[in-house]
Amino acid sequence: MERAALKFSEAAPLAATSPEVPTIAMPAELSKPDALEPEPATTTPAAPALGAAEYIRLWLSLHRRQLRSLAIGTLSLGLFLLSWHLLTKYRVNVHVRFVNVPSPEMVFESLLKTGRDTKFVSHVLLSCRRILFGFAIAAVIAVPLGLVMGRFRMVREFVFPISEMLRPIPAIAWVPMSIMLWPSNEESIIFITFLGSFFPILINTLHGMTMVDPVLVRAAQCLGAREMSIFREVYFPATLPYVFTGLTIGMGVAWVSLIAAEMISGQFGIGYFTWEAYSLVQYSDIALGMICIGLLGLGASALIRGVGRLVMPWD
Repeated sequence: MERAALKFSEAAPLAATSPEVPTIAMPAELSKPDALEPEPATTTPAAPALGAAEYIRLWLSLHRRQLRSLAIGTLSLGLFLLSWHLLTKYRVNVHVRFVNVPSPEMVFESLLKTGRDTKFVSHVLLSCRRILFGFAIAAVIAVPLGLVMGRFRMVREFVFPISEMLRPIPAIAWVPMSIMLWPSNEESIIFITFLGSFFPILINTLHGMTMVDPVLVRAAQCLGAREMSIFREVYFPATLPYVFTGLTIGMGVAWVSLIAAEMISGQFGIGYFTWEAYSLVQYSDIALGMICIGLLGLGASALIRGVGRLVMPWD
């Protein structure tokens, strides 16, 4: 106890002589107990929901170009139909004779009549099947062959003269030869359709290979890419726009070749239907067959373009 009292008596003078610690006065705002509590977070008000009118206006602004193209196409089609109606109604005969040309009303009546007949539908479906087989075989052969011809000079020098010799021969000239080559009319018609679409696809693919930037090829080679990698990563993406252009052109030529073959040697198909209508002097059915051929070709080409936009989003 005495030792503790001695230590306390020694420490007391030190505490008295030590300098005072300055006290910091807190502002009045912080001295309040409520000032130390965090302020509630301010939430931004949600954007008001778009009304029907605003949504329609926004959609129209986003699709202005497509709607403009649709409006111009509709106007063009309407003017064509109006001109057709006036020329056939007044039987215009100024060097070009519209005396026996059916009017749009007559063609529409023929459409209603043949629409109830399953025979016309079978003609259309058979022509579509022939186009599908011939065009698919042509694309499967022509695209790889064009890629190889564009990459290897020896293959191009060997195949190109033969293709250039056969390419100018029209599809109608192939009809007698195809009948002799193939055992059935169906196979000969598909062969003619194949020839019609093969050469446009081949030439466009070959042209696309020649347009590839050689700097890209050398860059891939410097990075250690092998031949298959260069084909897959450089040549094929760069050639795709030309390939789809060839596919679109080949589809149109395939329809021309198919109709010519069906008119000459076929017994079914939309080409045979059109030629039979001419033989039976059914002029409205002739125009119906021609319009049907045009719509089928338009739909097939639009399908190829749609696939091209999906495959090539960068183009």
